[in-house]
Amino acid sequence: MKVALVIGKYHAFGGGAERWTDRHARYLIRQGFDVHLLARDFKDPPAGAICHTVPYRSGMGARLRFGAAIEKITSEHTFDIVHEMGEGWACDLFMPHHGTRVAGFEQNVRMLPPLLRPAQEAAHRWLPRYREFAELERRQYDLDRPTRFIAISKMVRDHMRTYFRVPDNRIDVVYNGVDVDRFRPGRNRAIRDSLGWTDRTIFLLVAHNFRLKGLDPLIRAMAELSKRDRSIGLVVLGSGNQRPFERLAKKLRCEDLVKFVGNQTNPIPYYQASDVYVQPTFYDPCSLVALEALACGLPVITTSMNGAGELLTPGREGNILSDPADVSGLTELMNQYLQPSIRIQAGSAARRLAEKFSLDRNSNAIIDLYRKQRAVKQSA
Repeated sequence: MKVALVIGKYHAFGGGAERWTDRHARYLIRQGFDVHLLARDFKDPPAGAICHTVPYRSGMGARLRFGAAIEKITSEHTFDIVHEMGEGWACDLFMPHHGTRVAGFEQNVRMLPPLLRPAQEAAHRWLPRYREFAELERRQYDLDRPTRFIAISKMVRDHMRTYFRVPDNRIDVVYNGVDVDRFRPGRNRAIRDSLGWTDRTIFLLVAHNFRLKGLDPLIRAMAELSKRDRSIGLVVLGSGNQRPFERLAKKLRCEDLVKFVGNQTNPIPYYQASDVYVQPTFYDPCSLVALEALACGLPVITTSMNGAGELLTPGREGNILSDPADVSGLTELMNQYLQPSIRIQAGSAARRLAEKFSLDRNSNAIIDLYRKQRAVKQSA
């Protein structure tokens, strides 16, 4: 089967969507698929894939031009399936790893102080950037097209229904998968020693958009928790702008408890050096890093705005916070995992849960949808 995977940037070690696409592409190649990758630039694509560089010009209208270029390329080739990750609209299967932008915008507004929210809402209505996003989603959710939609969580499915009236019979829910052979429990004492936190309870956040992923309330929770127990630490892994959060930690007198380690090509040593994964995110369709943490045997604390949280049984593999801005609630959840016996029990359950959502199982579910959609196309 000749499959085209479409993504804005193909970076094997990039964000969640990029890493998922790379792993899925490699799985397809191992299964004998004819894999074509369509992106504006490439880093470390797999051997055996055919790369199509999509013409790209930045500036106003760039996203719509990219989508139009994808439409042109796919019309010039005889792909059995075009699998789109959220950048264009000419596809057989549309799987937006970012969820729906309109839901993401609403949650972005929630992060702002109440007095600033009306201005941001007005910006979403009138600024060219947001109007372009709105036009892009209008084309992506044009129900006159024969597109089938893949939601990576029930939350995303519900947003597709609510905002774009996509009927249930055109949506399949397929949660993200994790490479459970690569991401495994372990104990990395070298990282702990290098941090100077050998005997501390270490919390971990992996993110690139620190504000969206809840670093502000997380640092505030660390400050509150430190009043009870100073033998804690927070490691923040990612390439976001850390300076505002360093200032916040200093203001709250917990700067010695928060360490930024930058982006890491291989995050596994940090998972294995940590005790609890915490992601009080304001919006995450189905966090791949939360699944990686589960696979490494870490209890996961996240929010109801993370689709991956739907997989957790609260109190078993981790816990769910209803409101990402609830610092007191987050503090109490984190406090529970200061007890080693609770962490060990939850960590074992976390690993068992991750094994049910392996990358192989995830990719096979997607392949089943390829076959069904190809059959629909052939009978049309």
